[in-house]
Amino acid sequence: MFGNKKTKQGISAAELSTFCGQVALILEGGLPLYDGMETLAGADSASGNAELYREASRRVTETGSLYEALKADGHWPAYLVEMTGIGERSGQLEKVMRGLETYYAREDRIRSSVVSAVTYPLVLGVLLVVIVLILLWRVLPVFRRVLESMGVGMSSAGSTLMHIGTVVGWIVLALIVLAVLAILAIAVLMRTGRREKVLSFLTNVFPPLRSLRRKLSASRVSGVLSMMLSSGFPMDEALEMTGNVLEDAAAAEKVRGIRKELGTEASFADAIISAGLFDELHGRMIRMGSAAGREDQVLGRLSELYEEQAESDISRLVSIIEPTLVALLSVVIGAVLLSVMMPMAGILSSL
Repeated sequence: MFGNKKTKQGISAAELSTFCGQVALILEGGLPLYDGMETLAGADSASGNAELYREASRRVTETGSLYEALKADGHWPAYLVEMTGIGERSGQLEKVMRGLETYYAREDRIRSSVVSAVTYPLVLGVLLVVIVLILLWRVLPVFRRVLESMGVGMSSAGSTLMHIGTVVGWIVLALIVLAVLAILAIAVLMRTGRREKVLSFLTNVFPPLRSLRRKLSASRVSGVLSMMLSSGFPMDEALEMTGNVLEDAAAAEKVRGIRKELGTEASFADAIISAGLFDELHGRMIRMGSAAGREDQVLGRLSELYEEQAESDISRLVSIIEPTLVALLSVVIGAVLLSVMMPMAGILSSL
């Protein structure tokens, strides 16, 4: 699933967006791709990915294919590589690059928003752990020893309050530590090969994320199919390439299921509706578009609709992350204060 965070291949979403926009600009300007890539590599010679750009430029010069150049390198995201291949085969590489520019720019914005929403509560949680640990482990025992050295005893009720407060404090501390460790573990795993498994777990645990991922997958499926069909590719080949592009294993399996149903004489509309990729209303739109021979146009519109819905859902989720976490931490802070005040009350009651 941040701002300047690198992908597992080592390139940030912001850099990928810039790269795709520059390639689109090269194509729009009518420059030969190998000349444009050489210019791009020279212009980015001071960046951390200069060697990647130079290598891509060299391979484009050798093969004449941007897809082959990116695929042979192994450092570029699979989605970018496969979409580049589709763009070249369909003759719409310029359009694909503009779409990828927008896609990665949006991903960069989302990551930046999530980081800003999560970082503050996470830092606050770490500080809270340190403060509570010092209070429970060092301050309260010292305070108690000072009172005992002064000959001040504790009543039974005060001793009980002291014990309860200390136990509550340690419990709260343990919960905070577990929460912080869980967030850090998720962040680390998202940058490894277990990213898909982590996303699957999170989408199963949090229904809003499951709905969001379904919409993103529907947007990708409809967008790629629209592009392929509008370029004259047969439906079976378009579905095959769409399944190869998808990072969501569940969505890719549904696309393969659509291909199988088409092999049993089912219509495209019936197959795609039964797969459950789209809402019922949008399924009817596909059926009408199929009847009119305008599947590519309908799918293109659905891609835009699902992308807009996904962006809206993401903005809504991000907007509630920070206040929700701050509210939870406020409750935790209140519990910590009580855990500190209860021992204090116990000590004061013994005076």
